[in-house]
Amino acid sequence: MAEIAGNIRTPRRLGRDGPLVSPVGLGCWQFSKGGNLAGRYWRLIDDEEIRRIVGRALELGIDWFDTAEGYGNGESEKALARSLQALGKAPGEVVIATKWNPVLRRASSISRTIGDRLANLAPFPIDLFQIHNPYSVSPLEKQLAAMARLVEDGMVRFVGVSNFSRRRMEKAHRLLAARGLPLVSNQVRYSLLDRSIEKSGVLEAAEDLGVGIIAYSPLAQGLLSGKFHDDPALVRRTPGFRRFMPGFRRRGLERSRLVVEALRRIAPKYGATEAQAALNWLIARHGETVTVIPGASRAAQVDDLAAAMSFRLSESDMEELDRVSASFK
Repeated sequence: MAEIAGNIRTPRRLGRDGPLVSPVGLGCWQFSKGGNLAGRYWRLIDDEEIRRIVGRALELGIDWFDTAEGYGNGESEKALARSLQALGKAPGEVVIATKWNPVLRRASSISRTIGDRLANLAPFPIDLFQIHNPYSVSPLEKQLAAMARLVEDGMVRFVGVSNFSRRRMEKAHRLLAARGLPLVSNQVRYSLLDRSIEKSGVLEAAEDLGVGIIAYSPLAQGLLSGKFHDDPALVRRTPGFRRFMPGFRRRGLERSRLVVEALRRIAPKYGATEAQAALNWLIARHGETVTVIPGASRAAQVDDLAAAMSFRLSESDMEELDRVSASFK
């Protein structure tokens, strides 16, 4: 076994000025309960299993949760709040991030719907409020002005964005800075099988501006576990729309096989799984810029996610993963 150079459980800030969080958070898209098209992406999980998932995350040092209005039309927010209450958590003991759905909506809906977000998550406050994507019909200036007013009125603590390009993220940073507020984060797809934010300049700009990168789909929705490469028949039995995505087709599995094989060479040195090594690369490769929010549909999966914080890949192993995944930039 390789010498393990400490671990990376130490809390880090989201961005330069945001809340302190564990390097691994828990994404709560799976808690959507089939509430809308996004909610039907995953199998239905009942409240008891959600409580076990959240409880196990807390036991293992995961202290923040990312949800959204768009996850089941607020069902994920409600399920998360119910679970935290059932587990005896009090407001302020965990960090909660959620998102406003801007698709075909005006910025005025931010103030109109914040009451719904707060009610769904009650009694837990919103620590990070994010614009979920760039598809509002209002200009970014109006969206950020509305978000800033929520901070100024004490309704949310910090502002973030999601799925923003480098140019749009830089503009959001400028607009908030003009009001004396930081842009805390940009939540984007990032994994060993999708490194496009490195090529597009999003990661570089985030590092320069002090904006945290929150990586969603950090395991490429399960591809980096290697289970679909071992048994392609699993793809056909996968619920939701994942099985139709290019990465899950035969050609996609062959393209990513080299990365999975590298993970299988490297992970055993640390007593780790492929998924843990893939997450560790994300949270260690760029200092403290990147945090990850993998999801879980069973409590047992949380152990795998949290263990990614229990070791640190060597520089040579990170470089090997860089090399084999370079074609995914």
